[in-house]
Amino acid sequence: MENFQISGSAGVRQGVLRSLNLRSEEVERTVLMFLVYTLTSVGLIWLELSTVGLFLDEFGADKMPWIYIASAFIGSGLGFVYSWLQKILPLRRTVVVVLAMMSIPLFLFRFGIGYENTKIAGVSIAFITIFLMWLWVEACYVLNDLNTSITSNQLFNIREIKRTYPLVSSGYLVAGVVSGFSLPVLLYVVGLKNVTLISGLMVATGSVLLYYLTEKYSQAFPETAHWTDDDEEDDQEEFTARKVTGPLQKYAVPLVSFFILAEVVYVLIDFQFYSQLEYQNPGDGASWIASFLGIYEGIQGLFQVATQWFASSRLVERIGVFVTAMILPAGIAILGVLTIGASLGQLVSVFIGLILLRFLDELLHYTLLETVSPVLFQPIPDNIRSGIQTLVNGVGEPLSCGVTGVGILIMLFVTGKILPQQDEEVFHDQQSLIFIGAIVILALLWVFVVWLIRSQYVGLLVKSAERGRLGVTDVDLKALKRAVVETLQKPGGEDEKRSCIELLTQIDPKNVGEVLAPILDSLPPVLQRQSLETMLQHPNPAYLESVRALSQQSLPPEVLALALRYIWLTEAEPNIESLRPYLQPTVDPVVRGTAAALIMRRGDRQQKAEATNTLRQMLTHKQERERVMGTRALGEADYLQGLRLYIPNLLQDESLRVRCALLDVISSTHSEEYYPSLLRGLGYKSTREAALQAIVKLHNDAIPLLVYLAEDIHKSDLVRLQAWTALGQIGTVEAIDILVSNLMTAWGTTRRNILRILLKMPSEAGIEGVLDRIGRSGLETLIEQELMFIGQIYAGLVDLSGVTSYGNFSEREANSAREPGNDPAQLLQRALAGLEADARERCFLLMKFLYPLDTVQAAAFNIASGQPSLVARGLEILDNTVDIVRKRSLINLLDQHSEREKLSNLSELMVYKPLAPSDRLRRLLELRHFLSDWALACCFHLAREARWSLTAQQTLVCLQHPTGFVREAVLAYLKIASPRALVELLPRLQNDPDNLVSAQVEEMMAELGAGGKR
Repeated sequence: MENFQISGSAGVRQGVLRSLNLRSEEVERTVLMFLVYTLTSVGLIWLELSTVGLFLDEFGADKMPWIYIASAFIGSGLGFVYSWLQKILPLRRTVVVVLAMMSIPLFLFRFGIGYENTKIAGVSIAFITIFLMWLWVEACYVLNDLNTSITSNQLFNIREIKRTYPLVSSGYLVAGVVSGFSLPVLLYVVGLKNVTLISGLMVATGSVLLYYLTEKYSQAFPETAHWTDDDEEDDQEEFTARKVTGPLQKYAVPLVSFFILAEVVYVLIDFQFYSQLEYQNPGDGASWIASFLGIYEGIQGLFQVATQWFASSRLVERIGVFVTAMILPAGIAILGVLTIGASLGQLVSVFIGLILLRFLDELLHYTLLETVSPVLFQPIPDNIRSGIQTLVNGVGEPLSCGVTGVGILIMLFVTGKILPQQDEEVFHDQQSLIFIGAIVILALLWVFVVWLIRSQYVGLLVKSAERGRLGVTDVDLKALKRAVVETLQKPGGEDEKRSCIELLTQIDPKNVGEVLAPILDSLPPVLQRQSLETMLQHPNPAYLESVRALSQQSLPPEVLALALRYIWLTEAEPNIESLRPYLQPTVDPVVRGTAAALIMRRGDRQQKAEATNTLRQMLTHKQERERVMGTRALGEADYLQGLRLYIPNLLQDESLRVRCALLDVISSTHSEEYYPSLLRGLGYKSTREAALQAIVKLHNDAIPLLVYLAEDIHKSDLVRLQAWTALGQIGTVEAIDILVSNLMTAWGTTRRNILRILLKMPSEAGIEGVLDRIGRSGLETLIEQELMFIGQIYAGLVDLSGVTSYGNFSEREANSAREPGNDPAQLLQRALAGLEADARERCFLLMKFLYPLDTVQAAAFNIASGQPSLVARGLEILDNTVDIVRKRSLINLLDQHSEREKLSNLSELMVYKPLAPSDRLRRLLELRHFLSDWALACCFHLAREARWSLTAQQTLVCLQHPTGFVREAVLAYLKIASPRALVELLPRLQNDPDNLVSAQVEEMMAELGAGGKR
């Protein structure tokens, strides 16, 4: 019962994690980061709302533009400070110091608030303090978001961040709910002026929690300062070398305008909201304003959380990116017009209209807009995407905020001159309506900019598709389909159109006919063939008439055959008689074979007999093309019937094309008795590719055959590699299960092959499969295994480094052993060095499952160069990317140290004890399952030359090794070490499958037999 309860709770936990799209090993880091972000955001929101209340009550909204202008310089200034801190402090210290520094001024502000009557240069200390408080709030928001983003990127790799960051970032929305509803209570308990102290305490608590987090996961952060002057100069040169020209420039301009307009409209609405709020003050002062803002923030936060968690991504999927992007500006324009009309008609006050405007802007700005933003950057090439994003977020938005502040001051001055001086409330409402009119105009311009982005977006999608540069994870599918249609319908090169069809097939294969069917008759024959082949993967009766109309035209044989096949597969009651004319000998073999195969599927006895006779004539024809097309047609028939008799002869056909076509037939018809032929086809270069494709078509049915072949140690490495490759190309859940389970138990070349196959699987199915099954912890365990193995290699290199001469040799043998390239000790050392290189490669392959492939590849390339400067750069890349527990051991191992130094750096994983050379050799043989075949053979050659004794178990086991030259080395060792035992073993080895070994056995038997007679 207890076990049932435990398993039940584990099932509930897994269900919750699946609903949150989290893995168990990510939970702790995600929760801690969520708490840090939520705590600091609660403190900052309390501070912001109380500061707004104090500012509006004491100084009025007309001073707010100076806040916007001053805040324009905050972003760039703080970016400089943040970069400077990273130069002098390790990153895990920097993020904590920044958060702690945010809290310190919050405690000091309390002392400046009370000095309303004390002035400096005619300005009260209270005004200066509150002004600085508001600027510091804006600065803290920038720092908090930057800190959270940087820390999350260090704690989570690129695949984890997609799942975890939406939950972490929602901490701000949750903080809005908590802080909003709690602020009135807080004001009642501690008073408005003391809120800064509580805010500082919350931010300080967040910094303490962040310190704990960075200490617990210290391996996720680099140990040294991140940037050097050389790196900065290189990065600057690289960035300035990248130019944005042509269609990309036409896209980048409206894209930057999109975010600038979003910021300008946001600031204008924000200013007018606070301006109206100032005039609605009933006289209770700043506390009423802060309390109102708290309730408003809490209600708004509830809607934001609900929208972000349940609506944003679904809405984008349902209506597309650009319609979603237009919702906010269109909504603002419509609501602004309604506010102006209702206010002029005295139906609704301007204040109510501005509340609704700000609510809409805040709600969609931090939900839909945040969801859409990454997709808008998708068509931009990777090498300049981050630069443009930095330009938008780091320069464009802060600068537009400052410019908007200047614009507000100008508008206030102009409206003050042109509006009639009358009742203050009426004047203020009229002024607000002018601002709302400006907001409506900007919102309409914003909608137009979205339309411009869309028109350029589809063009860039086509260009990206043509160059093979476009990813398929974040693309707006509706826009892509429109782009494909527009590109296929306009004049242009076939290469561009072909790439569009391939991309559409990759992204939405089931609905590709929706785009291709209506335009089939206007495409050139090459693209008609490609389109029909694509549509045949998911035939749909909805497009039957389009294909039937195409088949009535004069078409090339290959296109007509595909059209007939599509009609046959999608028509409810196909007209078999319409296919009989295609059986005539004068018809092209492609069409004739297709028609015969289709008739054999659903014709009556006489029709099937006629089709069978046609195929029989084709299969026995003297011309190769006839036999090839006849053989291919067999794969389309449901039942081979009497034609099965021709398969043995076709397997021996002189034509390679016929034999390859027959392998596909065996797969298509699931002829199990001929499956061994598919496996044999993997062993020959001429038929390997055809056999591989045929086996992959069997899907899960082929898995038992492939597992048997892949695990057969007596097969060649090349054939076993083809079996693993086929499993990877099958790509089903069952195939990935087999690959991952063998990844955990395999070693050496087999593990390397499986890793490469999993990494090459499309859409990162192999990477996600590994992470789902063994997780991050499992991959770290595999890396630790490789590190421990490398440690054993270093131990062997160190202990065997002094082996230079052999006391038991005769002088002739010693001189022979020391000849260049013939020294067994040197051969073994080179073999061990090769094993170390292989283990390093496997470590880098394993890291590619956790981190970006290009980053790991760049690190590997630099480290492999051997040049000190490049090695240092590669190690720095790893230091700033890798966050495994054994990061320090891995980096020290890859550095240019001696074997002894590397052994000491691996002390956490293995304890090195110096051994005598003979003992170290026996220790290596105990690890024989991890050694390569050549290294194992070198061990026996060294033991033979050095006259070192090995255990009987080691010798007998290796005598049964599947590799011939290993058995050959063991026999040579036994000849010296134990001739008597060798005499007993030789008769059992006379029929060895390796010719060299059997010849060696015969020679030894003759030699030992002659010696016995003497």
